[in-house]
Amino acid sequence: MARDFYENVLGCRIGRESDDWFDAWFFGLQLTLQLRPLEVIDISRQGVRHFGVILPTLSAFDEIVKRVNTSVHTWISEPKKHAEIELSGKLGGKLADPSGNIIEIKFYENKQDYQS
Repeated sequence: MARDFYENVLGCRIGRESDDWFDAWFFGLQLTLQLRPLEVIDISRQGVRHFGVILPTLSAFDEIVKRVNTSVHTWISEPKKHAEIELSGKLGGKLADPSGNIIEIKFYENKQDYQS
């Protein structure tokens, strides 16, 4: 289930793999995802714990939103443009992978809003 999510919904390339783990190339970063069902934390207990990606273009952001929306996966927080001043210009949404890892997908209209 997790492999299908990363490969077919998020469009990640799958690298090395074994029976109980696989590597997914997550927008330039390698994620090693391990089969550890006893360590899965329910989404409602995770609080702000998450990881994410800032996509380089609006079209890349829109493509991921489209892929998620046409899959069986649902957004925890629907993609939207944030109005809060500290998040000004950010388009973002959060979803969980099949193991409950929360992922934020976002795009900034102005790259200066997230670069230091």
